[in-house]
Amino acid sequence: MSDLSNIRIDGARLWDSLMEMAKIGGTERGGCRRLTLTDVDKQGRELFARWCEEAGLALAVDDMGNMFARRPGEDDSVAPVMMGSHLDTQPTGGKFDGVLGVLGALEVVRSLNDLKIKTKRPIEIANWTNEEGSRYAPAMVSSGVFAGAYTKDFAYNLTDAEGLKFGDELERIGFKGSEPVGQRPIHAFFELHIEQGPILEDEAIDVGIVTHGQGQRWFEVTLTGFESHAGSTPMPRRKDALLGAARVVELVNGLGLAHPPLAMATCGMLNPYPNSRNVIPGQVFLTCEFRHPDASVLDAMDHALREGIARIAKEIGLEVDLKKVFDYPPVPFDASCIAAVRRGAEKFCYSHRDIVSGAGHDACYISRVAPTSMIFTPCVDGVSHNELEDIKPEWATAGTQVLMHAVLEKAEIVG
Repeated sequence: MSDLSNIRIDGARLWDSLMEMAKIGGTERGGCRRLTLTDVDKQGRELFARWCEEAGLALAVDDMGNMFARRPGEDDSVAPVMMGSHLDTQPTGGKFDGVLGVLGALEVVRSLNDLKIKTKRPIEIANWTNEEGSRYAPAMVSSGVFAGAYTKDFAYNLTDAEGLKFGDELERIGFKGSEPVGQRPIHAFFELHIEQGPILEDEAIDVGIVTHGQGQRWFEVTLTGFESHAGSTPMPRRKDALLGAARVVELVNGLGLAHPPLAMATCGMLNPYPNSRNVIPGQVFLTCEFRHPDASVLDAMDHALREGIARIAKEIGLEVDLKKVFDYPPVPFDASCIAAVRRGAEKFCYSHRDIVSGAGHDACYISRVAPTSMIFTPCVDGVSHNELEDIKPEWATAGTQVLMHAVLEKAEIVG
């Protein structure tokens, strides 16, 4: 393989592009609100398309709105090496979540053009539609359709809070392309992303080499007791659903702590009924979720949750309705792609460590149809999905430098 140690991206140009894109949907607190398939998303897409055209790339859009910008290879008949992420944001999102992966990929291509480097395989940049899922749930729906996890009809019929359909909005903003989704071959896929957690910054690590994506299991629990007067119902006779919910929250937290260091366990929603200050709650709805990269650990947490809730309900005299509403298996990324990322970090003497992604990403679905890996950069205080989300320019440069190395290793330099 060619010596790539002297091949460098233009970090200043990358940062300028990130700041320019951040103006589209920019908020007063320094974040971004660029919800998928809105007029603001359209503006971001159009800016990205213009930059791709200026870089000499051929742009294609599939019928889920996924954008693919192609740099030809010496043998343009073979499958491309692809890199990318997403441009949509949370309602109160930051400037870097997803965007770094798209514009970092663009900077790789721009730098290859500057350096007149040719590759055997084509190189493509992807902007996946609706990764965040903040307007249309579930998240990562378009990469999911691409990989066969969802049908196109399912996605088109998703509705937002105002009842507007995904398919209609995709057509309205002019990004319902003609290419059938999922028919584009991929030799290898790489996604650059901010960590969205504190580990890399806390340990002063330049680059995270993502080996796995967390598996996720989501549960909805309804505990039913009996509402009665708070002042006249003796304590031993109460069937307090909120007391049961409090014990479930403690149970879930304990299950996360029982499987360190990678397990995550959260109760995110809790709705008591009738929610009156002088009525003992007769019913509570709550959600629980577990995350871990090992399916056997998720199985153990699942079993312990069911067993624990049954015990809690029996002690208080509650009825239980427990449903598993989402089961997303752990994602082991491709060993050869991981190795290419690792070699890139070592080539440029960046400090690095293996890391597991706690969040879902488009790469997790693309891994079902192509060899895939991810690269993480630190983010300040681990903050993401927040207008205060921030990274340092040198972190963006390091991650993109490693991305370029991994892509070039897979695409093969000519000459």
